[in-house]
Amino acid sequence: MKIYYNIDEFKATNKSVTTTGTFDGVHLGHNVILNKLKQAAQNFGGETVLLTFFPHPRMVLQPENTDLRLLNTIDERIELLKKSGIDHLIIHPFSKEFSRLSSIEFVRDILVSKLNTHKLVIGYDHHFGRNREGSFIHLKEFGPLYGFEVEEIPAQDIEQINISSTKVRNSLNNGNIKAANQFLGYHYFIKGTVVEGEKIGREIGFPTANIKVKEWYKLIPANGVYAVNIILNKIKYNGMLNIGNRPTLNGNDITIEVNIFNFNANIYNNEIRIEFIDRIRDEQKFDKLDELKQQLEIDKKTSVQLLS
Repeated sequence: MKIYYNIDEFKATNKSVTTTGTFDGVHLGHNVILNKLKQAAQNFGGETVLLTFFPHPRMVLQPENTDLRLLNTIDERIELLKKSGIDHLIIHPFSKEFSRLSSIEFVRDILVSKLNTHKLVIGYDHHFGRNREGSFIHLKEFGPLYGFEVEEIPAQDIEQINISSTKVRNSLNNGNIKAANQFLGYHYFIKGTVVEGEKIGREIGFPTANIKVKEWYKLIPANGVYAVNIILNKIKYNGMLNIGNRPTLNGNDITIEVNIFNFNANIYNNEIRIEFIDRIRDEQKFDKLDELKQQLEIDKKTSVQLLS
């Protein structure tokens, strides 16, 4: 897969079979679209092109709204799309100026002039252009004018698997990891850097690595204790993770702390990847550290069973 960080970097050498959208999560619903795209390119004798945008349009058009949370950072989206088998990924910088393109300008100047689109594959509820004014009806009108075909994926083809990015986000916000993973088709994951903590866990026999996620917009699942896989330096470990404000220690800030089973090494400043397998319980407040330790021993046994 070739990656371009601006539409102007892309030089079409063949007929482009194109789709466009945010593709946050690259979930099973998105895979329906991508598989249709690849099939259309094979039938059409062209190359697959996915046009997406970063920053997310809401970050640009509603900068005061910091409630937005995404399933993927842009690097994670690239990682997932590489596995999809498409030929070209264009990540165009979204701006207020770009948002002002009318639907016909988007078709004429972007899809046709820039991308050399001969066939466009879109989901059944796709909108584009200024104020999302463009729709499938407009594309059917523009297609003959500019020499490209349009294939709209029927609602039933996507709805039969009943998946959307919003459903995945809601599942994660509710701590329903199993449902989120089923929607995604892979284990939801976060990446971050190991930073120093207060080292309380070490005192009770459960040393933890504190994880700092750089991207503010990355969705962190609901507070609680989780069974997780940890990937560190390309090696996978089992472990359990707590998200929350550590009420037993009267903490205020939300932290992400992972206990890696059968592991003892200094990994400060290392990048770590956490894959969420299942949720064990809510975060709890204990009167004594001994009570917390007893619960962590139970949590570890539960995690080992879930991860086996």
